[in-house]
Amino acid sequence: MILYALKRLLGAIPTLALIIVLSFLLMRLAPGGPFDDEQAVPPEIRANLERAYGLDQPLAVQLGRYVSGLLRGDFGPSFKFKDFSVTELIAAGLPVSLQLGGLSLLVAILAGIPLGTLAAMRHNRGADHVIMAVAVVGIAVPVFVVAPLAALVFGVHLGWLPVAGWEPGEWRDMVLPTLTLALPVVAYVARLTRGSMLETLRAPFVRAARARGVPVGRVVWRHALPAALTPVVSYLGPAAAAVLTGSLVVETIFGLPGMGRHLVQGALNRDYTLVMGMVIVYGSFMIALNLLVDIAYAWLDPRIRPGRAR
Repeated sequence: MILYALKRLLGAIPTLALIIVLSFLLMRLAPGGPFDDEQAVPPEIRANLERAYGLDQPLAVQLGRYVSGLLRGDFGPSFKFKDFSVTELIAAGLPVSLQLGGLSLLVAILAGIPLGTLAAMRHNRGADHVIMAVAVVGIAVPVFVVAPLAALVFGVHLGWLPVAGWEPGEWRDMVLPTLTLALPVVAYVARLTRGSMLETLRAPFVRAARARGVPVGRVVWRHALPAALTPVVSYLGPAAAAVLTGSLVVETIFGLPGMGRHLVQGALNRDYTLVMGMVIVYGSFMIALNLLVDIAYAWLDPRIRPGRAR
């Protein structure tokens, strides 16, 4: 298992390097620049600014300097937030995004797996139809529609929860963003769990356990469910991607000072270093989460471990 994890980790290094190079080139080749404001900047001032930030040098030199800084843990200065470095902005927004994403994934797992199991146990009955109908709605309705509706209903009309803002330690500020972000993931997890559970319940080892008189609850939770969770574990990587990309919209709508909000502002302002820093952090988390998913999948299914992988 350790050898398998090391191979996956070594394979992730070129992926991260490719993310850094491509995002750097795309940011530099995109129209506009960090100093394109509403008022035209005189050519001599623009030249001085580009010289100060090294933007007057060839792309290869700029890339080399940026990578050299990354190896020292320096993401560079922000072009728009003059009093902050990109590292400071990441340090301020990362805890908020991690809390939002972690809570959303936790809610998705704790709600989606039991709902999918219940739907499988009540196959073609009322509970099954209701759960799957709600799951289809959760998948079909995008986050940018759910977020304003949730804020309008539960925040404005009912007044139960805040609609925007962030106060550290105030759990009510995270309820609407967390549930909004978790809804589509809950739907996918429930559908995957239901489909895999239906297949597992027909497996010979489950039928043998039922024939031996093992209680239904024990058969489901101790025998069928662990085997049925393999597709769910495989989906956790894309689920993390959905949560991270969805947080860009959710953090902006609910006014959360997370990384997603900084990324949107940096993209609008052509803040090269800020966007690059956020993309690298997001990419690193995605690679790490997929690595953990691969290890968990190998633990659940010994056939793909080293020596048995195809």
